[in-house]
Amino acid sequence: MENENILREFIRKVWNKKDFASITNYVATEYTIYSDPSDPWEFRTLNYEEFAMRLDYSFDHFPEFNIEILKTIADGNDVAIAWKIIGAKSSRMINVQKQNQAIIKNGFTVYHFIAGKICGHTQVFHSTTAIKQLGFGTKERLN
Repeated sequence: MENENILREFIRKVWNKKDFASITNYVATEYTIYSDPSDPWEFRTLNYEEFAMRLDYSFDHFPEFNIEILKTIADGNDVAIAWKIIGAKSSRMINVQKQNQAIIKNGFTVYHFIAGKICGHTQVFHSTTAIKQLGFGTKERLN
């Protein structure tokens, strides 16, 4: 299977369906987060267990989480995607003003592959929209 198809299946099964048992089908034994400013695991290399903990963390804050792939660009061992995430905030989020309100954010991620498995990513997204959706929309509240 080519890398783009592997990535699409990974997003569908692991992220959207929360099928943790299939992580090993898509992710290499070492997964490095090269850049992802909103990710607590940024700059770390994760094993399968740590990768699953990272997913749990994401789903804990946004249990109704769905990634829609808007565009893909494949180049050798890298596949870039433009994406949109739609999810509802969890009541476990601290200092969140509006509970269970949908949050939508867009971003761009480059997934890195080795031997047909995803071995890491580099990601950027504009956090201002998400911050406003969480109820922290004024300059005074951000300070």
